[in-house]
Amino acid sequence: MTKQAIFYFALLLIFSNCASTKTDEPTLKDYTIGEKWTWKWERAVEGEVRAQGEDIQEVVNHNGTLGLWNGVDTVQISKTTNQKQGNTPFRNWPLQVGKKWKYESEWENNEGTTGKTSQDAEIVSFEELNVVAGKFKAYKIEYKGIVTNSRGFKGEMTDIWWYSPDLKTYIKHVNKDGYGVYVNELTSYSKPE
Repeated sequence: MTKQAIFYFALLLIFSNCASTKTDEPTLKDYTIGEKWTWKWERAVEGEVRAQGEDIQEVVNHNGTLGLWNGVDTVQISKTTNQKQGNTPFRNWPLQVGKKWKYESEWENNEGTTGKTSQDAEIVSFEELNVVAGKFKAYKIEYKGIVTNSRGFKGEMTDIWWYSPDLKTYIKHVNKDGYGVYVNELTSYSKPE
């Protein structure tokens, strides 16, 4: 084989592997008591940081089953996984590069404002991403669309999420709403030995 033929064969193997990678939703058995994720986030407007903080999730024993504790509340993992997907889900399982869908959500924030998010979602790549917690393979999922709320706001919103199958969660999230930028990045992950 010539060097050029070997090069093209190697490229074909790389691209066919990326295209065939599929990830199913994690199940209850994929979690271990003591697993813990920590993220740092900040919201900047016109380059000035207006808010920042830290979020955590830890797998705990909750009423005889596994739960995710966020420092305040605990949600049973079995209530968040393997649920029947609606027509407009946040994540459309299984994940695979090239997959597209519509995401819609009605929500209420802690101040009582209600709203609706409507975005077109697409998994654009499966790539290695370096975050504070380390280097991980992740699906890059882009969401583009409109957000409206009960205060009369209507605007375009773009979200990019990097979901790591190995960690069963996102490792980075960037949100742009036309007024500012919100960035949330995984800073640590630990699992009991």
